[in-house]
Amino acid sequence: MTSRERVWAAIHHQQPDRVPLDLGATSQTGINASTLYRLRAALGLPEKPIEISEIFQMLGAVDEDLRQLVGADAVGINGPGDMFGGRNTACNKPFVMSDGTPTLVGDSIELEQLDDGSVVAYPQGDRSVPPSGKMPAGGSFFDNIDRSGEFDEDDLTPEEDFSEAFSVMDDDTARYIEKQAEHYYQNTDYALVGNLGGFGIGDSAMVPGPHEKHPKGIRRFDDWLMAHMLYPEYIQAVFEMQTQVMLKNLEIYKQAVGDKIQIVWISGTDFGTQNGGFFSPDIFRELYKPYYKRVNDWVHENTEWKTFYHSCGSIVSFLDDFVEMGVDILNPVQLSANGMDGHMLKEKYGDKLVFWGGGVDTQKTLPYGTPEEVRQQVLERLEIFSPGGGYVFNTIHNIVAKTPVENLIAMFQAVQEFNGRA
Repeated sequence: MTSRERVWAAIHHQQPDRVPLDLGATSQTGINASTLYRLRAALGLPEKPIEISEIFQMLGAVDEDLRQLVGADAVGINGPGDMFGGRNTACNKPFVMSDGTPTLVGDSIELEQLDDGSVVAYPQGDRSVPPSGKMPAGGSFFDNIDRSGEFDEDDLTPEEDFSEAFSVMDDDTARYIEKQAEHYYQNTDYALVGNLGGFGIGDSAMVPGPHEKHPKGIRRFDDWLMAHMLYPEYIQAVFEMQTQVMLKNLEIYKQAVGDKIQIVWISGTDFGTQNGGFFSPDIFRELYKPYYKRVNDWVHENTEWKTFYHSCGSIVSFLDDFVEMGVDILNPVQLSANGMDGHMLKEKYGDKLVFWGGGVDTQKTLPYGTPEEVRQQVLERLEIFSPGGGYVFNTIHNIVAKTPVENLIAMFQAVQEFNGRA
């Protein structure tokens, strides 16, 4: 099988010739630039600054030489925008991380190092407004800066507050995406993941508005969560706005990529903590599910794409709803969270959901275990998830900074070992 055929079989719950592998096709299946730089060196690949594919998490772009070496089967089709609201069609600005890793960030990114060693990022590259993101001294990714002001609970204005948060795709962006999809479809045999995004409703990374110059309304995430109970009409109004924009963008996106992509990345909203959901299933069903279903229904009625959803944590109480609202692919499959047992997930949902991730724990095993412990866990997870298809190997979320390179090599070798048994 080609990589495209292999992933196509897996996402249609058919047994492929080997388990597909993803490294870097999405912003939740990638690798921090610092670790990527060291991995390339350990594998004998040419030394060069790492291009940043996602600035907020400081993810490095996985190049073709590394994809070939590890046997990756998927590639992401990304738009030109970034988390801080810039438009980056090229990465030419040098930026050195705290550990000395040389990187190149997008041309529209504006970063400033402060006296305490921290680095701040400005929304839309505009230094005349307060920064919206901060990387602490010695850190390896950005956090949101709280810029929320006061809001009047007796006079809530969601349409005004979020009027600059969502936008319909312009022609230049559509052409940029169209060109990428055409290139990878015609010149490679990778499966293509269309990273459309824009519909992570209630996403903790996006609610504060890192891409907005002047975010207004309910933006602190604790206030946002309380608003689910106190002001549900506010939440619904925001989600309705976002849904209308997403449906328009889906129409434009389909014109741009057609049937060249096999998977469309829809949402990265986390609904789980380590021990349980952020809120009850009843709240999810009232405030989230109807909007997600409208978008998923459009995808399934108008394309052959499979919908890709990312949600960390213990989300077992939401999985029946995920299936009912049209989720096809679930990532990152956080087995370390309460109730997320791999055997149960495969037995109960293996014919309904494709599991994309879950291959090794990135909280403990991969960063702190031994290479043999990594190997054993990878083989164990592959035994659980691979039978009958419906599985693409990836770590549980992105590979973080300071992960030992020898553990990464052990992970890739374990996947190759398992696939060699077939």
